[in-house]
Amino acid sequence: MQAIFSFIKEQLQDYYTESEIKSFYYLMMESGCRLDKQSVLLGKDTQISPDEKRLIEKMVEDLKKFRPVQYILGETEFYGLKFKVNEHVLIPRPETEELVEQILSEFTVHRSPLTILDIGTGSGCIAVALAKFFPDTEVYALDISEKALEVAAENARSNRVNVQFVRHDIFEDLPGNLPEQWDIIVSNPPYITPAEKKMMSKNVLDYEPQQALFVPQEKPLLFYERIADIARNCLKENGKLYFETSAFHGKATAEMLKEKGFGDVQLFRDISGKDRILVAS
Repeated sequence: MQAIFSFIKEQLQDYYTESEIKSFYYLMMESGCRLDKQSVLLGKDTQISPDEKRLIEKMVEDLKKFRPVQYILGETEFYGLKFKVNEHVLIPRPETEELVEQILSEFTVHRSPLTILDIGTGSGCIAVALAKFFPDTEVYALDISEKALEVAAENARSNRVNVQFVRHDIFEDLPGNLPEQWDIIVSNPPYITPAEKKMMSKNVLDYEPQQALFVPQEKPLLFYERIADIARNCLKENGKLYFETSAFHGKATAEMLKEKGFGDVQLFRDISGKDRILVAS
């Protein structure tokens, strides 16, 4: 084990910090060798097979190309659940967990089954998590990418929840086979402008799906405005709209919602202190 760690550290020390390398090491041991962190710490003399060694070497080469470790492993964790991920979907992030937590906390007590619409579902992380923790809920999820929906459907199956996935371009009218009214509409839509690319890391720019990240420079609220129009027409009387927002455009998005007639518009900061979660009635 020590020899494997030394190899990984030597190969990656010019690319990542020591804490990142240690994290990668334990993840690779778990994924490639089926050894959890405790087993690795206790089994310093444990030998790995030639096939496992080759797999570790391949993972290291991918990391040197800055491929996200979640794509290398083919999975990640979100809100305590395992999710398959690949280059067709964004990697779920901690701030999106905070969005899910916001919804769960506000709808802990509900008298009848909820109807939820997740727009731009990607890996399905929001829809699947809500379906898991609201088991009596009717959840629908939309995305324009067929490949993303395939991943999302697999995640719903592996987490044993029922989510109705629909391929749809939200700039067209909603399909007629969806419910007409919703208790919750939630979205983490594209919101990064091209000017922000210089602040982004190479592993995001080179590997994560561009369609799910970027909006035109002159229209940073493009998706928010469209989804707000949908919500204005389709939310139930006491329904709520939830957005994950850009830290740069959170206040502008909140003002847009007020102008469109939404009430009780609240902008919350994430754990890093950035404007991140928008809630409107």
